[in-house]
Amino acid sequence: MTNPTPLQPLRDLYDTLFCDVWGVIRDGRALLPDAVFALQEFRRAGGAVCLVSNSPQRSPGLERQLAQMGLPRDAYDTAVTSGDAIHAELEKRTPGSAWRIGPAHDYGLYEGLDMPKADVDDADFITVTGPDDYWNGTPEDYRDRLEIARARGLDLVCANPDIVVQSGEQLVFCAGAIARLYRQMGGTSIVAGKPHRPIYTHAENALARAGLECQLERVLAVGDGPETDIAGAMRIGVDALFIGGGILETELDGDGFDLVQVSRQLAGYGVEAKWMAPRLSWSEI
Repeated sequence: MTNPTPLQPLRDLYDTLFCDVWGVIRDGRALLPDAVFALQEFRRAGGAVCLVSNSPQRSPGLERQLAQMGLPRDAYDTAVTSGDAIHAELEKRTPGSAWRIGPAHDYGLYEGLDMPKADVDDADFITVTGPDDYWNGTPEDYRDRLEIARARGLDLVCANPDIVVQSGEQLVFCAGAIARLYRQMGGTSIVAGKPHRPIYTHAENALARAGLECQLERVLAVGDGPETDIAGAMRIGVDALFIGGGILETELDGDGFDLVQVSRQLAGYGVEAKWMAPRLSWSEI
């Protein structure tokens, strides 16, 4: 590979996309028209698209959110989220009280669960969808209370393994950053989204329910997260198209899109991608 790769020439190699959302088809504030068009064209060419997102909300909520942003329904076939993948873990822990960390707009994840809120001193476990302050919260905001939780032996159930996500021009911390801090402190965290296998099983099942065949050797994972999208693709044995204009954009120095530099950055995370591009597009980069 000597040049960044658009999606069109890859259609003959892959029948299905496992496509990330934040940093790929939206920048956290708005949809990216070239990426949306690429998904539409891939489907028009006979391919299938499953959106695979580490969003902590359930997939119907994600689909409503994307529809409100203007995403055409013909841009994808189905969607799965980290919220879908972790929901079974939450169900196993009910009835039980939880110290909930995360903004109120994520509380749809808990609908139908017998899981009252509690503070860290009284909770049976912790559940995290992200910082309470979506835009400005950091893992360090919770260190003192996490120490209490660790001392009590509480498990932390993480609904979004992402460390950071792109929101417009800003990178904001996600639940994965809080879970990582808790593990570093000696606590136990449970995750099910990318790069872990449960979310990909959900993707295969969602495609099957839509009547679409999914052969992993013909799947291409598209994403901007080295530790989630690309590591997950490697874990399940599928090729990946890395999008450099997402969360790693600020780490890539200089003008243009240098494939050698991008490969070096990915290697620093212990991953590699077969294909790379600064953004998702159909025929031109």
